Amino acid sequence: MAEALVKKLGSGGSIIWAIAVILFGLLAIALPLATAWGLVIVAAWVIIFSAGFQFVHAFRSQGVGQMLWKLLVAVLYVVFGVYLLTHPLLGVAAFTLALAFLFMAEGVMDLGSYFHNRGMPGAGWVLFDGIISLILGLAVWRHWPSGSFWIIGTLLGINMIFTGLTRLMLGLAARKVQGDSPAKAA
Repeated sequence: MAEALVKKLGSGGSIIWAIAVILFGLLAIALPLATAWGLVIVAAWVIIFSAGFQFVHAFRSQGVGQMLWKLLVAVLYVVFGVYLLTHPLLGVAAFTLALAFLFMAEGVMDLGSYFHNRGMPGAGWVLFDGIISLILGLAVWRHWPSGSFWIIGTLLGINMIFTGLTRLMLGLAARKVQGDSPAKAA
């Protein structure tokens, strides 16, 4: 299993994806307000489109009660999505708070992953990523809601850069392991 993970991490696609995440992180830092605004607008449209699926699913339900319940959910999705489209600044503040929780959860998960896989090559980078994610989550929480308009883009960009660097370092470490393996020498 570890060999398959090493092969996957060392693949060209994995390394290209890590570099793309780093580049998108730099773009998010360069345009923090546009990143925050864009995130809210895209999320609003995803919610509205989800309402359409909820609506269709409602008519495929059995029983009037289930159908009415799913129709109500579809209507709530539409109302919430339209609300985000018409009040994006409130959406930015809400997303900033959610981002704080996301970063803290990612940090905890990365720390758990580190302690589970600390013998793997490059595991120290996962520990580093977890610590950075926790720090970012706490920083967002500390500056919420006043800093909401620059925090999302800036900190999301920083997080993306460190996540991309972590994945890049893991990919390069995996390539080194693949190059050192006996199967490669044969």
